[in-house]
Amino acid sequence: MAKILVIDDERSIRNTLKEILEFEKFEVEIAEDGIEGLEKLEKTNFDVVLCDIKMPRMDGIEVLEKIHELDPDATVVMISGHGTIETAVEAIKKGAYDFIAKPLDLNRLLITIRNATDKTKLISETKVLRRKISKSYEMIGQSEALEHIREMIHRVASTDARVFITGKNGTGKELVARWLHELSNRAKGPFIEVNCAAIPSELIESELFGHEKGSFTSAVKQKRGNFELASGGTIFLDEIGDMSLAAQAKVLRTLQENKITRVGGEKEIPVDVRVLAATNKDIKKEIEAGNFREDLYHRLSVILIHVPSLNQRKEDIPLLAEHFLQQLITEQGMPPKSFTEDALEALKAIHWTGNIRELRNVIERLAILCDKVITGNDVNTFAQPLSAVRK
Repeated sequence: MAKILVIDDERSIRNTLKEILEFEKFEVEIAEDGIEGLEKLEKTNFDVVLCDIKMPRMDGIEVLEKIHELDPDATVVMISGHGTIETAVEAIKKGAYDFIAKPLDLNRLLITIRNATDKTKLISETKVLRRKISKSYEMIGQSEALEHIREMIHRVASTDARVFITGKNGTGKELVARWLHELSNRAKGPFIEVNCAAIPSELIESELFGHEKGSFTSAVKQKRGNFELASGGTIFLDEIGDMSLAAQAKVLRTLQENKITRVGGEKEIPVDVRVLAATNKDIKKEIEAGNFREDLYHRLSVILIHVPSLNQRKEDIPLLAEHFLQQLITEQGMPPKSFTEDALEALKAIHWTGNIRELRNVIERLAILCDKVITGNDVNTFAQPLSAVRK
């Protein structure tokens, strides 16, 4: 049931709105002026606030500003018997959801309130989803190596410096890139991830820079590339060591000029993008072999962050294992499960070739196949089935 706060200095209007809205199955509280309304808002969350404009002690526009100081996402509908176009425009500019003139049209009021409650619900669901996403990208661990990475992220995130992230497959390079974006001034902008290894070399330029209609056989319509889509935010070029030399040359030009040209086009399009890149390859060997441009590497590597392998931060394994187990229990509706101390020691003793990605898969296997208490014997039996087959 949606909760509504009515702020109006006229008792008859307050009470009438309360009766009508309660009849429509809303939960309603009333306040006789802005100060009382703000006191109620500090104690209770409301889905929608109906606020008069002309009131003693505090003007409705000032109340609107104070409400948004308390909650920037608050949904406020302004009502007034002295409404003018100028007043309505000012209210909307200051963040009001809508403006309704008195005498109130009941049908319009109810439609506005229902739309407003839908908006509030959507905002709430979005916040929950963001929290879930943030949780799925947590950096778990207390090792010295991980603390060093956290410190680096916090130092450079607020800048627009390009960052080159290195590390083996499964170590969490994407995680570092996402946190650099989330803690940056571009956090409200898009985060566009491009897996350069997964895109065929003949399509990589179209993916990065877009193409014009008819520029090649399958180009049946114009397409914006990832650099355009990421404008105002961050582009993450994952596995950039696998990018073709032709595409590397275009990326270098984009970094130099902050402009792109679509495949088959002539117009230069300005882009405002922060570039993060990552690779699992030894990039210096790739440069020596002629597979990667040295000038592009120097453009990308303003800041270097190396993500250590799981074998280099084994003290984090118990925390990671517990985190993944609880995550799987929640996601898959499993009964509660736990590790014994010898199970955690057995996990630490394993040589992890697939790093954190492999560890998560092993924890999922253990969660599915084992009883409520996962023991060291369980780990030795199920963690490395290929080793058992070889023996």
